[in-house]
Amino acid sequence: MEMETQNNRFANKTIIIGVSGSIAVYKAVELTSMLRKQGAAVHVIMTDNAQKFVTPLTFQTISKNPVLTSLWDEGTSWQPNHISLADQADLFVVAPATANVVASFAQGLAIDFLSTAYLATPAPVLIAPAMNGKMWEHPATKNNAKILRDRGNIIVDPDDGLLACGYEGVGKLAALEKIEREITSILA
Repeated sequence: MEMETQNNRFANKTIIIGVSGSIAVYKAVELTSMLRKQGAAVHVIMTDNAQKFVTPLTFQTISKNPVLTSLWDEGTSWQPNHISLADQADLFVVAPATANVVASFAQGLAIDFLSTAYLATPAPVLIAPAMNGKMWEHPATKNNAKILRDRGNIIVDPDDGLLACGYEGVGKLAALEKIEREITSILA
């Protein structure tokens, strides 16, 4: 039986969710569910490190779509998956985005499925970082975030609170409601 939608706010919208290796990966599962319940077609891309926290099967079950994890997992089309998926997207969301992913995007590195799809997408991009506060506050990370903002990417700054590493401070993935409001604003 098909999942019933709460409303069709995102009907006929295709949203890519990129998931990188942070303890906040479990929140991306909830975000995927929220977007599906609102009618979006959600396609998930996971980095190798993200798969250490949650398996692709979890996202596949929630999104109702295959999860893309490797450039070598090509489909049946003549066009590479990272290109065809990027072309379909109405919005490209990366949540959680690690310092490594933020740096990779800022430098234009094409090192995995997530970064190649990011470089190929003409869709708006929303990035929600999650990392240790010292990493978020580091000048290199701040500069990378500025580069991405200057290129038109929307960054939902991390929240303050107790971090998985035991520190208190900035670095938590922004509240899902905050991310959802940004998504709604972009797709309106």
